[in-house]
Amino acid sequence: MRARTSLISLLTTTLATGGLLLTATGPASAATFEVTTAAQLRTALGAARPGDTIHLADGTYTGNFKAATPATASARITLTGSPGAVLTAGGGYGLHLNGASYWTVSGLTVTGGQKGIMIDAARGVVVDGVTVHGLDMEGVHFRDSSTDGVIRNSRIYDTGNDGRGMGEGVYVGTANTLTDRSDRTQILGNTIGPDVGGENVDIKEGTTGARIIGNTFDGSGLTGANYDDSWVDVKGNDVLVQDNTGSDTTNDGYQTHTQQSGWGCGTVFRGNRSTLTGATGATRLAIDVTNDSSTCRTTVHSTNTVAGGRGLTNVQVTP
Repeated sequence: MRARTSLISLLTTTLATGGLLLTATGPASAATFEVTTAAQLRTALGAARPGDTIHLADGTYTGNFKAATPATASARITLTGSPGAVLTAGGGYGLHLNGASYWTVSGLTVTGGQKGIMIDAARGVVVDGVTVHGLDMEGVHFRDSSTDGVIRNSRIYDTGNDGRGMGEGVYVGTANTLTDRSDRTQILGNTIGPDVGGENVDIKEGTTGARIIGNTFDGSGLTGANYDDSWVDVKGNDVLVQDNTGSDTTNDGYQTHTQQSGWGCGTVFRGNRSTLTGATGATRLAIDVTNDSSTCRTTVHSTNTVAGGRGLTNVQVTP
């Protein structure tokens, strides 16, 4: 308690010299950092403790911002602002949550730079209602065994601008490794696209239990580089893909693949609505299953629908 009291005293004193505004209801209580400049944001990201809130005023915050302090499930750290609070990076990561478990990032905008929001080695991160755009590579990436993460109600567009086909909207895990166990990621109610220069969602081998539900996908930015010719590519295990709506793809709507033995299995598709009008690829299926076998099952329910293309799927449909 004494250390926390000293921190509040220090930051309150800083206010008198035009610095960061911090309010609290008691010496050991959760604090709110009122931030108006990039320098203040860096200070707040380093000073915040479980239960605290960092509130961004509308404006532009230029640079690369990093948080590394873990919170707890019962006392989250919240970084929040309106879409008018814009983190703008000239390169690198716009916002990097590195070991920052149980943070909530809400409302704000991240643009510029190589990647938008990177989550590394962090459990229970929630990204809610953000806008991410104008990036060289991917928008939001759960990586380095970042488990139980959530991205919801967000908008991601205009990614992959370096032209290498590495502009996924939401990326879970790491390619060509099984050590990144970014399990149980939930991708809920987002609008992804247009101009996403990779799959809207890419679920990598080594990850388990992702949930992709209620999203709207626009594949008009697909480039064909790195085999990105569908809205969603599932290479992890036990993934649920449900109640999504997709349009504008170069080939398929959804695909499953086995990149590593025993992976890409157990995917369930239910209630997805696919429009493949204008697709010109080789298969042109709403759900293209490349790896179905007795030991690696994919379930496609009859509640999925398709318009255009060559049909719903290439595996038996389950009522």
